[in-house]
Amino acid sequence: MTEELKGYKGKTKKFLQDHELEIWDILQIKTDTSIYDGILLPRNEYSHPDFVEIKLENNYNIGIHVSKIKEIKKIGKKKAIYKIPEKEFPLNEHLPHVKLFGTGGTVASRLDYTTGAVIPSFTPSELYSAVPELAEICNLDTEIVFEILSENMKPEYWQTLAKKIEKAANSGIDGIIIGHGTDTMSYTAAALAFMLHDLSIPVVLVGSQRSSDRPSSDAAMNLINAATVATSNLVEVVVVMLGSTSHEYGLIHKGTLVRKMHSSARHAFRTINDIPLGMVQNGMIKWFKKIKTKNKNLKTVANTKFEEKIALIYSYPGMKGELIDYFTDNGYKGIVIAGTGLGHVGNYTYDAIKRAVEEGITVLMTTQTLHGFVGMNVYSTGRELQNLGVIPGKNMLLEVAYVKLGWVLGQTSDPDEIKTLLLQNIAGEILDREIPIAYNYDIDSLLSKKLF
Repeated sequence: MTEELKGYKGKTKKFLQDHELEIWDILQIKTDTSIYDGILLPRNEYSHPDFVEIKLENNYNIGIHVSKIKEIKKIGKKKAIYKIPEKEFPLNEHLPHVKLFGTGGTVASRLDYTTGAVIPSFTPSELYSAVPELAEICNLDTEIVFEILSENMKPEYWQTLAKKIEKAANSGIDGIIIGHGTDTMSYTAAALAFMLHDLSIPVVLVGSQRSSDRPSSDAAMNLINAATVATSNLVEVVVVMLGSTSHEYGLIHKGTLVRKMHSSARHAFRTINDIPLGMVQNGMIKWFKKIKTKNKNLKTVANTKFEEKIALIYSYPGMKGELIDYFTDNGYKGIVIAGTGLGHVGNYTYDAIKRAVEEGITVLMTTQTLHGFVGMNVYSTGRELQNLGVIPGKNMLLEVAYVKLGWVLGQTSDPDEIKTLLLQNIAGEILDREIPIAYNYDIDSLLSKKLF
């Protein structure tokens, strides 16, 4: 064999060896029901060992169980080259300058078929080759800050990123894009919204739901839309992702009001309790709300103090008070509870909550319903919890409340100041009310109404 059968094991590897096949061979595989032509791919090392994986002509991958293969033969060879060819990113002095920070995820990456991981393709030249439209929007500089899956994001990374943004924002550039995995992007957006003060340029978080090797990938369109917003007059931390599965437009979401609402759909991100700030389509932005605009006299400051000993608890029927006791016993400083309905938990947890508050732990209540507000003056349960010292979290999303609690506890340890800051609208995370259209908005309803 001239090339190792990467990722193949056991009887499947022996089967391929017996037929003198190699990675990148073009195969014809016959089963009882179908005939498949495709390129033999390396396998993810964690994949089930009994499948042969090929890439079809339509660019989709399929796995065929080795026991189902009745005939297999080589009909050619075509080694896949996954390194993006580099073309020099053209400099246009008439276009804005944008900095792209990479943290991981698939939005500006290529797929390593052997490990299943994504590998950053992040030089300006690589991005220009992959998404040449970027050169029509801005001059681009790039920097990989982290190479992590988004589930591995943590507060110290938010702090590092905020400091990077502070330096870049004060260097005279026109906008910042952050490439980020989608699973925890709303946490990072909220963290940056609280940490960055007197922001003078747009900070746009963007990801993709489908990797760039797939025909249905949203990576290129999301990057184009993010660059368009990053060169706008907006001054805010926002998330820009597709607003429809048809790739027609992107939506611009405030960083403290956005949530990923679907595990895989390309239009997974929604603004909660409000409407998006705007939409971007074909290089044009339609604003649905009044926005903060640039002020070149401002100097961006990153206030990154953050208390990491905080917890997020999702209330459920039968939840024991010992769960809360655990965090009290281990020196935690704050707990966010995602309560039921208007912000409730079972009364069998009251003793544990009372003890936590008495020992100096801040307890902040949110609701599991996402839409709507915490209303702890409606039922006796809510009033009892407030009497124990639980702070109502108004309309704050549970992940936003978690981030805000950590940031507030990083600023002060005074209980009165903590409560004041938690109930203060710092980064647009607290709304006066939920507008009726917010619960079930669609693009047609937004376009048809005069919203401001």
